[in-house]
Amino acid sequence: MKKSAIAIGAVMMGFALVQNASAQATAAQTVSLAVNAVYKIAVTGNPGGLIITDGTAGTNALTTVSDNSTRYSITQNVAGTVKVTANLDAALIAGYTLQMNLASTKGTSAGTVDVSATSPGSAVNVVSAIGMGADATQMITYTFGANASAGTLASTNKVVTLTLTN
Repeated sequence: MKKSAIAIGAVMMGFALVQNASAQATAAQTVSLAVNAVYKIAVTGNPGGLIITDGTAGTNALTTVSDNSTRYSITQNVAGTVKVTANLDAALIAGYTLQMNLASTKGTSAGTVDVSATSPGSAVNVVSAIGMGADATQMITYTFGANASAGTLASTNKVVTLTLTN
């Protein structure tokens, strides 16, 4: 009888454990999710000084100088396509030219574009038809030129603004 009582007790304990193990409590939450439009553009550093020091005798155009040491990266998640525009903080005076070329694997580069006459209100397209995603560490090439008839130019800083826009 003692063995039967122990066996019955063991079975009862087993039922109690199973009943406790199957008893559960749950809770639910609603999580609101959204992704807003993201337009991001960044550049690495500044190009080196573009200093013209040479020309060809009998030619008004002096020897141009270039720099391709900087890069830009973009990220955008907007349906359709976007573009990158460029402008200077103020236009260069006549006789001096600043050109730039932005490479792109996600869009269409406009090639070498003259930004000499641009200002904050008159940007030019440098890359167009950029699809959603990222375009990282793309090369920027600056080329500076001058005419001998324009004279010398003291060291001048120009701010180039790149804008990612639709």
